[in-house]
Amino acid sequence: MKLKKIATIAMTAILSTSLLVGCSSNSEGEDKIKVAMITDVAGVNDQSFNQSAWEGLQRAEKELGVEVKYLESNQDADYMQNVETLVDQDTDLIIGVGMKLAPTIEEAAKSYPNQKFALVDETYEEIPSNVKSILFQAEQSAYLAGLIAGKMTKTNNVGFIGGMQISVIDTFKYGFMAGVKAANPDAELQAQYANSFTDQAKGKAIATQMYKNGADIIFTAGGDVGTGAIESARELGKYAIGVDRDQSDLAPENVITSAIKRVDAGVFETVKDLAEGKFEGGSSVVYGLNENAVGIADTTSNLVPQEILNYVNEQMVKFQNGELTAPKNEGEYNTLVK
Repeated sequence: MKLKKIATIAMTAILSTSLLVGCSSNSEGEDKIKVAMITDVAGVNDQSFNQSAWEGLQRAEKELGVEVKYLESNQDADYMQNVETLVDQDTDLIIGVGMKLAPTIEEAAKSYPNQKFALVDETYEEIPSNVKSILFQAEQSAYLAGLIAGKMTKTNNVGFIGGMQISVIDTFKYGFMAGVKAANPDAELQAQYANSFTDQAKGKAIATQMYKNGADIIFTAGGDVGTGAIESARELGKYAIGVDRDQSDLAPENVITSAIKRVDAGVFETVKDLAEGKFEGGSSVVYGLNENAVGIADTTSNLVPQEILNYVNEQMVKFQNGELTAPKNEGEYNTLVK
């Protein structure tokens, strides 16, 4: 089985720190469907989660002819203001990117019952009737990345850095750790949270300390925190694992793989449903390996030996056949590894 190929779309230039509007030469632009996303505080150019979501909107603009834009959030207090701005602009669909926007989207859904919303990476016990949740089985991609780390470590010591200790990051953490242990039960695991998604310097500092403590491979799930960790790997000649999108371009000789979460695919499919009149509020959709929405980067074959890739592919098939599961939290992890 061949590795799933993950396409990367080049990031367009940022025209401002707050708003980017999709361009169109169509004079009937007023009749176009308008879709906008609100980033979390990591910003649209985070080389990771938000950027992937924006790439999905750019694809929708190109293939579906919708009008797209984004608003960045510099702080949590910006979320509701950005929602209100987009409502005032008669936006057909407003997408909140990241679980930090969940309370705002829920509140806004009640305040604007005729407005359609989507929320990436979080859901609710009772999903509002005008909200669609876009979820991913990120534990699957993290597990596969963990298998690679477990097989490739020379020091029997690998690390995980999380942006913040929240459920979506724990999904990456425990999936990764379970993969490492499955491939190499003797491997030691270091783990730390940066309490940030934007602090590159802190990501670099944590990674540098982990490398000094014996780790030779570090996986970071934390937006721009991961950019800093990858920079540390590049400077020290160590290995790193990217997240959400293929991050090998940040350090081609050091990023051995990336745990892909195709936020772009989830966003595109949601906009496509809207354009086709199939948008269904009050529901959630979960994307995993079987939807080609999670996995490992195609560039993995550049640095990872073929025998390890063959092993990972075997486990991937087990996921797809329902023969293998990965933990999403500490309780599931403890049960699995004991």
